[in-house]
Amino acid sequence: MTSSLLWAVDVYGRVYSLSTAGGRWERSKDKVLELKKLGAVKQCCWGIGCDNQLYLNVNPSDVAIRFQEETYENQRWNPLEGFTDTLLPTDRWPWTDEAGLNPQPLHSFQLPSESWEWEGDWFVHDETCGRPSTGTGGWEYAVDFPTSFSKDKKWNSCVRRRRWLRNRRYKAFGSWSKIPLDRGRPPPQPFIDISCGGHLMGNNSEKRLYLWAVSQQGRVWFRSGIEHLKPEGCHWEEMAGPGEVAQVSCGPGDLLWAVLWDGQLLVRRGISSERPKGSSWTVVEPPKKNLGAAHVSVGMYVVWAVTKDNKVWFRRGVNSHNPCGSGWINISGEMLMVSVGPNDQVWGVGSEDRTIYFRKGVTASQVTGSGWTPVLAQWDSSRPPDGQPSHDFSGEMTDSSQGSVLGLADSPAGPESPPPKATIPKITSDSFISALVSDRECTIKPAGGAPPTTLPTDALPEEGASTGDEEVPLTPSEAPSPKTPGVDPWSNVDLEEEAKGRRPAGPEGAAPQQASVATFPLDLPEGEERPPWAWVSGGGCVLTSDTRIGWLESPEDKTSSLPLSMTPAHATAEKKKEATDELTFEKSVSVTKGQLRWWRDWLPHQWEHAGLALEQAQSEPTRREDFLYLYYTENNEKKFLCIPISEVTALVPKFKESLYCFAVYTSERTRQRWPLLLSTHTHQDLQQWLSLLGESCCLSRGIVGRPSEQALWAVTSKGDIMVHEPPPNLEAPTPNPACDNMFWYQVPGHLHTVECNSLAVVWGIGYDGTAWVYTGHGEASAEADSKDQQHLQVDVRSMFIYENQRWNPVTGYRDKGLPLDRHMWSDVSGLRECTKASTKPPSPQWTWVTDWAIDYSAPEGADKEGWQYAADFTAAYTGNKTLKDFVRRRRWVRKCKIELPSPWVEVPPIPLSDITILPCLAKSSMEQVPLWAISERGDVLCRLGVTRDNPAGNSWLHVGTDQPFRSISIGGGHQVWAIARDNSVFYRGSVSAQNPAGDCWYHIPSPPKQDLKQLSVGRTSVYAVDMNGNLWYRQGVTPSYPQGTVWELISNNVSKVTVGPLDQVWIIAERVPGCPSEGAGVVCHRAGVQPMLPKGQSWEFGIGGWQHLSVRGNSQEPPRAPARSPQPPRAQKQVNGNIVA
Repeated sequence: MTSSLLWAVDVYGRVYSLSTAGGRWERSKDKVLELKKLGAVKQCCWGIGCDNQLYLNVNPSDVAIRFQEETYENQRWNPLEGFTDTLLPTDRWPWTDEAGLNPQPLHSFQLPSESWEWEGDWFVHDETCGRPSTGTGGWEYAVDFPTSFSKDKKWNSCVRRRRWLRNRRYKAFGSWSKIPLDRGRPPPQPFIDISCGGHLMGNNSEKRLYLWAVSQQGRVWFRSGIEHLKPEGCHWEEMAGPGEVAQVSCGPGDLLWAVLWDGQLLVRRGISSERPKGSSWTVVEPPKKNLGAAHVSVGMYVVWAVTKDNKVWFRRGVNSHNPCGSGWINISGEMLMVSVGPNDQVWGVGSEDRTIYFRKGVTASQVTGSGWTPVLAQWDSSRPPDGQPSHDFSGEMTDSSQGSVLGLADSPAGPESPPPKATIPKITSDSFISALVSDRECTIKPAGGAPPTTLPTDALPEEGASTGDEEVPLTPSEAPSPKTPGVDPWSNVDLEEEAKGRRPAGPEGAAPQQASVATFPLDLPEGEERPPWAWVSGGGCVLTSDTRIGWLESPEDKTSSLPLSMTPAHATAEKKKEATDELTFEKSVSVTKGQLRWWRDWLPHQWEHAGLALEQAQSEPTRREDFLYLYYTENNEKKFLCIPISEVTALVPKFKESLYCFAVYTSERTRQRWPLLLSTHTHQDLQQWLSLLGESCCLSRGIVGRPSEQALWAVTSKGDIMVHEPPPNLEAPTPNPACDNMFWYQVPGHLHTVECNSLAVVWGIGYDGTAWVYTGHGEASAEADSKDQQHLQVDVRSMFIYENQRWNPVTGYRDKGLPLDRHMWSDVSGLRECTKASTKPPSPQWTWVTDWAIDYSAPEGADKEGWQYAADFTAAYTGNKTLKDFVRRRRWVRKCKIELPSPWVEVPPIPLSDITILPCLAKSSMEQVPLWAISERGDVLCRLGVTRDNPAGNSWLHVGTDQPFRSISIGGGHQVWAIARDNSVFYRGSVSAQNPAGDCWYHIPSPPKQDLKQLSVGRTSVYAVDMNGNLWYRQGVTPSYPQGTVWELISNNVSKVTVGPLDQVWIIAERVPGCPSEGAGVVCHRAGVQPMLPKGQSWEFGIGGWQHLSVRGNSQEPPRAPARSPQPPRAQKQVNGNIVA
């Protein structure tokens, strides 16, 4: 990596630079120059002098800067003289530019400034590469001036021209040169602040630099035309603003911020490579309303600010699409100013010690870094040549205590009075000694043996220190050698007294000091203490996260040798800072960015390239404020979407158009049925984003570790396992629907069905019927998490498509249907076309394990070729052909497999089709948890030995039946209900903890003309779903008569139902009324369920895409309002001011 420079200015206006390849501060060669502020990039550095004029320092380069001036000599032919420079009145001037619109005689060209010099004289340009022309003389001919020119002279060539060139070279590399005023333009007002940047804006190969400045009247100026061949730029242009600006900062990209005198902040909008000046200003409130901003610094994608109380702030959410950002976060440390580098590295000047600090740990993801570290660089030992006077003050301090002009005892009131607080001058003048010692008195002994000069003072001598004209001996390191010519002696300046400073060590016999002071050299010899800094510019210092620079190593790494630039007072301050940092929480912001594709839900409905950024901020140890940003472009206008992570309710993997997709739901987007759909390039990227966003969502809600015992478990239509941690008021009536605000997060694994209860027993069934038990409950530790992920879960799923044919009187059955018929290859509904080639696995995690084959085991039966017959495609199918069957279909099957690590353990060997666990109350305890299941063959099973510590149980107990079953559920009081495959309903009697299998089955009548397919039993409620999607409630269920009396219709549009231990009712709805675009499987909650109203009142619709839900672990009762007394309140009486009954 090539070296770059860090620029800084001390309080005396002296300019220093520090190279990343070196380790020493180097002072500017121009000793007389005094600057106030700097603005640097890698190529150059701009500065404002004490005269408020602008200066430029171009870094030395191997490539010279040469600019070529050009002008055109024009002539017209006449019959007498031939070609001559005597032109017609309507012609162009004899010397013009190429277009002929502006006169440009040779003598009108002047050097832009003293930093340029001419290289040779004017010459004619032709094919001889700049050498004097021979032959043609470089002329080009044409019929008239507006037409095109050629080098061939013809009979009708009446005009000609030739191009003259002259080169000028920039010679002021590595030195400061004043920028001249614009010619022909009114001069701008004196400047008080500058900032340069914009060189990384756009994708064009030609990079330009733009300079912004602020005048004393608070006006903003823009300097254009700065490029490699024109480092000084062209001219100034005033930019109107909403107020008086005090400071401006321009980043390497398209970000520009400014600070008003009242502390408010301005953001320039509309900046681009085509419009570098932007379009408008936007006001941004400062971090603190009562304390406005004092300084702002802009990087490529970050904005840092300093308020008037010297607190440091970081602006969140800043991007070229969102230049205003979204909020402020306080960063530790107190700075006078900060400067952001090209890679968003941050530098600052401490408000107390005036030391330059570097923000360590800043990377592309950790944008705020981890802490401040001082810049520990040594000083350049250069001196003026012998015989040349130094421009700095050269003198020897006498008649004062060692190392200080004014000690703690030097106050007019005596040693006991509080010491005066010295101020650090901001900038120097031609004579800065008066600014340093102002109203103090000291004796100065000039160099060369001149007699001492006494200055008036009111200072009292320190206790134990010598007085009068007696010289105080200096330490060997302080005393200048009288034999060394041209070396300036020391000047001791008390810059700032600290109330509890440490005394620097003095030589033997030296008087003890009562103040910790800083001793500063005026010509900065090697090994001397650094001056107090006033400004730093890191815009030209290019650092990366892996760059190792010696002068950026933290003081902890150099404890063996304390640098000379660290005084004992600073060391004490560092120790105090370290002790404070141990007790102070370091706030941080991290950003993860990526490029994805985003589905535009409005016209045109299509995939768009977009940028995604997750900004994670931790302002308190237990508080996170994360945001998800989506940046896109619409009609060449940059726009963005901002979603607080705390509002995200679900991250659901999707599979659309063979892409790796996932949907981001919020409560508002759930109500609108409009999730944010994103697509990644690879499956690995999809998993990384899901993991990162899921972790951020959980941490924002304080969800750590494994799911709780009260959690709601669900399975999506793709088999992903989702969990919701219910709040205590989930079942309580609230103004906002509970389903809209439910947060679902994913648990590793893949299932078809999942059931749970409040005793940490969770079972699941895969698509291939394999039973799985969740082992994630227990102690939350890294070892447990690692152990949970060691299990390999394998699931096999069958994919079905249907081949459809219609009978034709001529050809018989063929794959040519009527215009209104379904597709000849479709899904079971016939609404979607599904061919062998277009049918894909559920997600890229699945892999095919078989080829397509005819399925002869269709539920309705099939003939020997696998065909099913019906009168029409919408009618019922059978396996036998009749004369009235005009259509037929057959099912094709292909199996796919998925393998993934998960916290699920297989329970062999019987494949299951349904499972149910006893829903328990929160404080209940039992030796064994009743668990019933139905095998794939329809056998009823009871699991023995299931406990909290052994959720997998020990063995299966077969429960006798006279026919196969399809659904089963156990509720409060060990009520076991089941549905047989012939759609008849049964109740198992005498089931108890002592008799877990019960005695016999009791037949329960089904609803009239309805066939039930699934049921769920709660504490006292029994609900069932029929084949037509109707939800039924069993009335009259009591402990004395658990079979109930009659079925009552509650609702339609139901796919599955689950009843919790408190009789709460949740369903999976087939669709959302009024939202045809919403997919099947919508989570719905029955509102208004109470002991006196078990059927509830209405439905609350939630997220879609679910196929199974279990709320049988949620036993948290909603908070109840205090009961009111039936008697009216009595009026209280007061006697002598006291309340009496």
